[in-house]
Amino acid sequence: MSNPYIPNIAVIRKIITENAVNDIKTFEVVFEDPELAESFTFNPGQFGMVSYFGAGECPIGIASSPTDQGFLQFTIKKVGVVTTALHNSMEGQKIGVRGPYGNGWPIEAMEDKNIVIVGGGFAFTTLRSLAKYMLHDENRDRYKDITIIYGARNPGELSYKYDLENWGKRNDLDLVITVDKGDAEWTGREGYVPTILKEVSPSSENAVAAVCGPPVMIRFTMPVLTELGFQPDRILLSLEMRMKCGIGKCGRCNVGNKFVCQDGPVFTQKELESMPKEY
Repeated sequence: MSNPYIPNIAVIRKIITENAVNDIKTFEVVFEDPELAESFTFNPGQFGMVSYFGAGECPIGIASSPTDQGFLQFTIKKVGVVTTALHNSMEGQKIGVRGPYGNGWPIEAMEDKNIVIVGGGFAFTTLRSLAKYMLHDENRDRYKDITIIYGARNPGELSYKYDLENWGKRNDLDLVITVDKGDAEWTGREGYVPTILKEVSPSSENAVAAVCGPPVMIRFTMPVLTELGFQPDRILLSLEMRMKCGIGKCGRCNVGNKFVCQDGPVFTQKELESMPKEY
């Protein structure tokens, strides 16, 4: 077996600045090995270990969709040594990528159901992967009504504005964008994600909710979903903030008898109810 700790070499092909304060960027990367670039597969919701040589590595959710051929995208917030080194890199820089890890969103189990995607802030990355996958021409008829509710602190913090613009033109999904506080140019909704979710009130009938966001958002979103009639086994949450080494060796992702890197990061609310409240 190959050493699971050895990363594959990838080249940064494109860097996209996602927010106004320039601390969130999307890195589009391609594997240096053409055979790996052709054979690499993953599910929405999985993550990779991204390394900057000389600085270290960190777990990052894959923001692109499996339907995006030949490249991967990682949306990275500048918060520490590794992410700062990545933010300071240029197009053409070589980095390391190993993975994919985790279980991802259960895309097959979600077929023939109405989908409600609820995301907040920077944590929208793997939800964006899920949305892009489901909205792809080859997959759209496998899912019924799709509702996307996405919020950020202010308009400048909304990521993937190019996707949001394109999604807003579609008539096969209900896209709801909100900000905590708008600026002088903002004409859209204002309000916290849980409040807007309650206002929109998507039906829970034959529906699955996929949720990812800051802990405080999740805390107040869960009661709203319950009030709307979503059962615990139909609410999916990603504990991606608990991801560590990716292969369950360091033990730092452990929650009860579960390893988030291997058993997650996606769990149902029903599963979480039986786990220690350590997440």
